[in-house]
Amino acid sequence: MKLSKIASILGCDFQGKDIEIVGMNTLKDAEENEVSFVSNTKYVKDIESTNAAAVILSENLADKLSVDCVALFTKNPYWSMAILSKYFAPPIEDDTLPSPVIGTNCSISAKAEIANGAVIGKNCTIMAHAYVGAEAIIGDNTIIYPSVTIYRDCVVGEECIIHANTVVGSDGFGFATNKKGEHKKIYQNGNVVIENDVEIGSNVSIDRAVFGSTMVKKGTRIDNLVQIGHNCEIGEYSVLVSQVGLAGSSKLGRNVVMGGQAATAGHLEIAPFSKFAARSGITNTIKVPGKTYAGFPLMDHRAWLKLQAKLARLIK
Repeated sequence: MKLSKIASILGCDFQGKDIEIVGMNTLKDAEENEVSFVSNTKYVKDIESTNAAAVILSENLADKLSVDCVALFTKNPYWSMAILSKYFAPPIEDDTLPSPVIGTNCSISAKAEIANGAVIGKNCTIMAHAYVGAEAIIGDNTIIYPSVTIYRDCVVGEECIIHANTVVGSDGFGFATNKKGEHKKIYQNGNVVIENDVEIGSNVSIDRAVFGSTMVKKGTRIDNLVQIGHNCEIGEYSVLVSQVGLAGSSKLGRNVVMGGQAATAGHLEIAPFSKFAARSGITNTIKVPGKTYAGFPLMDHRAWLKLQAKLARLIK
């Protein structure tokens, strides 16, 4: 899509080189043929260094933009980004893609569905009512149990096991809201990447990224009924117990362990080898590795145990 067309869709004045835009991305990751946006002061620092061809932003940030980057001024950049995201969303299914490629020695149920463009590795087992979407990739020796859904463009590594009814790549919970209280869907145009030797329980939801990838790194173990939000990153060999919930853009270091019903707020980073007792509520970034936490508000696990003991004595 031409940059001038994008400006027209958003109702922006356009000045500059009218180049072809192939996608949207974050300020940090955008390339010279992509458009980006800024709506959060947290990311203002990334404006000057972005490689994006154009940036959707408010006029008060005009001086931050490099001379080589086209400014698309709007009153509500987040709302404008949501509008534009629809235009770069890929088709849900694509009959123009080639037939799926199936590796040798696979066992694929006649009741499973493999969409055009998908690639299945060697020695895979895919059971009844599973669905593998367009251009999804499944690595060698992976087992997909009944009724698993893997949306388009998602990647599952080698030696993985995904149990029944899990969904990989559903849309993240993303929308913009205007002053009238109306909501506009943000199309989630990224994917999910699951690395090798990952086991995922039943009824797990792993949301695809807005841009880029939601990552589940090698060796991770995920219990039943876990929710992983868009753009999260789960470090190597982490363990997430049943009913854990991760809000969008949470980044866990390697070997993080989260007990049942523990949860994070969004855009947090968790240091490697951190452990969280059941029902821990994590609202701030954890920088020190190897510690154990509990409670809400979150505190050191030993301090939490002492607090519970004191409370128990008070009510005797």
